[in-house]
Amino acid sequence: MNLTLFFRRLKFGFSYLFRPPWDSGIPAPEVARFAADHPAGRALDIGCGTGTNLLYLAQHGWRVTGIDFAALAIEKARRKLQGCPAKLLTADVTRLAELDLPGPYDLALDMGCFHSLGTHDRPRYASGLAQWMKPQGMYLVYAFQPAEGERFQGLTRAEMIACFQDAFTLVNYEQGQGRASAWYYFTRKA
Repeated sequence: MNLTLFFRRLKFGFSYLFRPPWDSGIPAPEVARFAADHPAGRALDIGCGTGTNLLYLAQHGWRVTGIDFAALAIEKARRKLQGCPAKLLTADVTRLAELDLPGPYDLALDMGCFHSLGTHDRPRYASGLAQWMKPQGMYLVYAFQPAEGERFQGLTRAEMIACFQDAFTLVNYEQGQGRASAWYYFTRKA
């Protein structure tokens, strides 16, 4: 494991000793809206944290898989999803292609994981994700965007499209609330 990855794991692992600011305990409205409008299938949450969205989807008939590289987050997700069938893995999301997952998936979700990856890790993530998605499967991703005066710059809409254009088509885009961010809705090309 490289030193940068080690320190990122340490930082995020430490965050889960408490309640991290990104863990609201409430499923994302975009996820709830998608689940209400589509039949249940298989869902993959990349960077699932404590499993809030997984729990919501499982309670609505979805077969769920969650991946996070913070072992403590996965431990908390296991407790939260107790009694719900779910596969939870502590794993590196840039190595999705190497994982033993129960796909293919109708839905993949990423709320804030992709935008934290380095430029060299993004193509491996996108390629691995494409491998696990059903044709026409939906990929919902929430990512920060560049904002004046902020330390973390995020990704532009054009950068997001470029990262996924080989295997996915952008079908919808919604500007986020509060800080500079957006929801991207991609479908897997056939």
